[in-house]
Amino acid sequence: MRIYLIGYMGCGKTSIGKVVAKELGLSFVDMDLHIENKYFKSVAQIFSEVGETKFREIEHKSLLEVSQFENSIISTGGGAPCFFDNIDVMNQSGTTIYIQLTAKELSDRLKTTKLYKRPILANVKSDDLEEFIVKNLKIREPFYQQAKYKVRGTDEEIVQQILEIAKSISL
Repeated sequence: MRIYLIGYMGCGKTSIGKVVAKELGLSFVDMDLHIENKYFKSVAQIFSEVGETKFREIEHKSLLEVSQFENSIISTGGGAPCFFDNIDVMNQSGTTIYIQLTAKELSDRLKTTKLYKRPILANVKSDDLEEFIVKNLKIREPFYQQAKYKVRGTDEEIVQQILEIAKSISL
């Protein structure tokens, strides 16, 4: 079983993924962490040093690597499904689940984090965050919508929905 969690940054892919992986007795893989461990640099450092285009190439190669991992819950970067044929790779090699939150929910969640550590948001003012997310989601939504499943709600509700999906696909 291989489940990819996709969605905009701040939707909870990593925190929810860890809980789901533990519940199901599966490995948890955070693609950003996978990249950081391979390159010995943070995603933000890589992004600033080589730019978005080169970072997306690195991310694509990392996706091809983790798409071979068995029995895993994989948390992707927020933009990962939106470049190259990444969403197709995910759909063909596993089950994709889109954690779908509104721009307001995402903005509220992201405001509690260190925005400067997220390359795409590094220069976005807190007051402009929701508007930025609305614009960015319009671009990313067509890719996210290609997920096999969509979930929404509180983190706890989302965990339960993903567990139900996992049970249904393992039958």
